Amino acid sequence: MSVRFSPERSCLVGGGEAGERLRAIDWAGTALGPVEGWPLSLQATVRIVLSSAFPMMLHWGPDLVTIYNDAYAPSLGRKHPGHLGRPARDWWPEMWDQLTPIFEQVLAGEPYLVEDARYTPDRDGTPQDAYFTNCHSPLWDDDGRIAGIFLVVTETTRRVVAEHDLNRLNRSLGEQVAAVQASEVQLRESKQRLDALIRSSSEVRYSISADWSELHQLAGGGFIPDTAPGNTNWLDEYIPAQDRAAVRAEFERAIRTKSDYSLEHRVNRVDGTVGWAFSRAVPLLDPRGEVTGWLGAASDITDQRRAEMALQALNATLAEQVRQQTQERNGLWEVSRDLFMVTDGDGVILSLNPAWTTVLGWEEAAFVGRTTEWLEHPDDQVRTRAEIDHLVAGQVTLAFENRFRAKDGDYVHLSWTAVPSEGLLYCSARDVTESRRQAGMLLQAEDALRQSQKMEAVGQLTGGVAHDFNNLLTVIKSSTDLLKRPDLAEERRVRYIAAISDTVDRAAKLTGQLLAFARRQALRPEVFDAAVSVRAIADMVGTLTGARISVRQHLSDEPCFINADPSQFDTALVNMAVNARDAMDGEGELTIGVRPAEGMPAVRSHAAVTGDYVEVSIQDTGSGIAPDKLGRIFEPFFTTKEVGQGTGLGLSQVYGFAKQSGGEIMVESEVGTGTTFTLYLPRASASRQRVRQEEDGPITDGGGASVLVVEDNRDVGTFVTQTLTELGYRTHWVLSARAGLDELAREPHAHDVVFSDVVMPSMNGVELGREIGRLYPRLPVILTSGYSHVLAQDGDHGFELLQKPYSVEALSRVLGRAMRKRRDG
Repeated sequence: MSVRFSPERSCLVGGGEAGERLRAIDWAGTALGPVEGWPLSLQATVRIVLSSAFPMMLHWGPDLVTIYNDAYAPSLGRKHPGHLGRPARDWWPEMWDQLTPIFEQVLAGEPYLVEDARYTPDRDGTPQDAYFTNCHSPLWDDDGRIAGIFLVVTETTRRVVAEHDLNRLNRSLGEQVAAVQASEVQLRESKQRLDALIRSSSEVRYSISADWSELHQLAGGGFIPDTAPGNTNWLDEYIPAQDRAAVRAEFERAIRTKSDYSLEHRVNRVDGTVGWAFSRAVPLLDPRGEVTGWLGAASDITDQRRAEMALQALNATLAEQVRQQTQERNGLWEVSRDLFMVTDGDGVILSLNPAWTTVLGWEEAAFVGRTTEWLEHPDDQVRTRAEIDHLVAGQVTLAFENRFRAKDGDYVHLSWTAVPSEGLLYCSARDVTESRRQAGMLLQAEDALRQSQKMEAVGQLTGGVAHDFNNLLTVIKSSTDLLKRPDLAEERRVRYIAAISDTVDRAAKLTGQLLAFARRQALRPEVFDAAVSVRAIADMVGTLTGARISVRQHLSDEPCFINADPSQFDTALVNMAVNARDAMDGEGELTIGVRPAEGMPAVRSHAAVTGDYVEVSIQDTGSGIAPDKLGRIFEPFFTTKEVGQGTGLGLSQVYGFAKQSGGEIMVESEVGTGTTFTLYLPRASASRQRVRQEEDGPITDGGGASVLVVEDNRDVGTFVTQTLTELGYRTHWVLSARAGLDELAREPHAHDVVFSDVVMPSMNGVELGREIGRLYPRLPVILTSGYSHVLAQDGDHGFELLQKPYSVEALSRVLGRAMRKRRDG
């Protein structure tokens, strides 16, 4: 059933740009169909998405058609708005393999929450890494099936990338410090090599005139080109232009002061490059102390100077990088919305960032020098202390949540990450109060949807029951009215009585089917081989389906024992076979299979289950079931057949029987090809198998045996005692279980059998039977009930059980069987 909304009540109202674009879409041409035909659950969720300022989106239907709000749009890049209302696979083909397991998990009924997950969306033409914290939740349609996915998401790319960049900068800093240290080692080694060269006379040795105008001799080394004696152009030949003034100034100083010459300068090398030399010269003095010439040596220090200059450049670059990294780190510390904190090993706060004041309201002075115990919620203190102990022991905290008291008295939910290092604890916390509140609102919305769906189902069930019972009551009322007519022919009287009896049987079958669907029928489980039972009713199935339907069996050679009610098992098979016959219109092929299974697959809102099961399948070659009908076929009174062709309760009985027996029923169908129903039941041990009771015998006379009748309904009690009298029994009728015990205590040996209703006030029939079994072990107890939750939950508790409404023949037979057991026992 769908509810139509006027335009002003459409689920697409509001929503900003996203709402405008959604309203512009011709939904009639999409898989979702017109908006007014959308399920209530979809419409309610769309309203939540469009009215929220928090980034949200939903995927709906088999194609996962996507709807999102304005807050989500910025994270989509160039895909907004063109992909609005399109299937999810069209959105992110580049990430589909990554998203598929998440969608499958949620569509199986299990929510999915992840923080700072890395994806690679294509938002501007090139896939790039992005990070998101998101929560996926299943969405149910109006029929209780999971039909979509609800997504609340926050993009955390900027923060995560900033943290990654900070980590890279720290690693780079460490690498560059290591490079500086290596350069220092290299410099020391170069100096050692230079000293070795000098000691081994590898220097260029020279002599020069007193006024440094004429180079007389050049020998050794070889890094400076050789020259002939008497070279007066040596300054231009050996010294590059930018250093000539410095060389001239140094030797003029040495001449003037008659002191040693010493200078590092550039030099033209023999290989044509410009290098560096360290030149030293001492004056040669005559007896009068006048300078007659100079002796000197030049060492090639090119490698040394290059290493020094590289080190200087590296130091300058390193200093700038350190400055920038410190600035960036301090900036992140200052502006981050996350709470950063450093404590000592006892949890005493040493430093924290301004976000603490922003989130909690307390000034920095209120925190530093104290632990956080004064902030912690009383219910969280034990867990928090234990987590700090784990940190001190060297473990890492990845996702720990607790609550801290804000200055205004409210508590803030925090999600913590922390690591220990060198006796300190480095902690980061994120305020997740709002996300927790949002999650609570989604759960409330889901509860409201489920309640609405339950009420709709109850309405449908009530209407169906009323319709069928009114039909049955019409037959009974008409028959009784006709029986009152005078001079009624015997043939008609018999016909009307038979009509009443048949209608009562149909009413009993109807209530039995309803109780089966509701998992409230009283089952009589036995351990039996499912394959043997299928083989035994194969002829009956063939008769039901007709000659034009070929019935095949694929039964396991391995025993397939189950613990179930054999009568209800046979009824379930017959109901599925009849459903298959009608789907094939009386002609086709029906295949029944029985085999062991190692579990049940995921179905509806249940996850897959492992264990030992028996799989019973019925496959037909009929018309199949349309996808939009597939989720409703087990509902009571739901049928795709024409009026008068079926009640819509057969598959409901199968569903209830499977559930109450600890199993499940699955269906796979393709329109035009056929349908397969698969019943899964827990496998039982053969050691628990019991011999079935023999068929009931004919009606027997009571022979004056005494029956203690315990029935609180006076109309039923009167009928029972009259019937028992007609059958040859003596009766004593009491109105309660307590009165029955009093009667037995007064005359312990006066009665041969107790016949008691189950549903009675104060003490029910099962409790009465147990007490009688304790006090009078040889006295048989027969229970009767139309419905009892006690019997539905735990079976017949070992007592003989006669289901209401019952016939006189059934009453006689169960009493006769009880009397024989007492006599033979």
